[in-house]
Amino acid sequence: VQLQAYGGGLVQAGGSLRLSCVASGRTFSNYAVGWFRQAPGKEREFVASISWNGVSTNYADSVKGRFAISRDNAKNTLYLQMSSLKLEDTAVYYCAVSSVAVVTRSINLYSAWGQGTQVTVSS
Repeated sequence: VQLQAYGGGLVQAGGSLRLSCVASGRTFSNYAVGWFRQAPGKEREFVASISWNGVSTNYADSVKGRFAISRDNAKNTLYLQMSSLKLEDTAVYYCAVSSVAVVTRSINLYSAWGQGTQVTVSS
């Protein structure tokens, strides 16, 4: 599967952004998908995951209540609505498709990755 993420940009603290990720190739709707992020000098970290049917979601504690993950299987598209953005949310955000149907935080279960989109939060 190929993934194309977009929607990143520069936003002031407290603002909002919506990331999108379009998938092509392997059947997207059978698998859980997720978002990860990587800040300069840091390891890639889990942000959010959603199950194959969109019923279950899971979030990192650092974004819970501020970010919302969703998917539209008919459009092969994954979304991440980010609100109340903080300086520490600055990172490259990656979408990924897992090899399982249920939500997972395990980076090792994600087999396909998008190219990343930069999110920069300014004060």
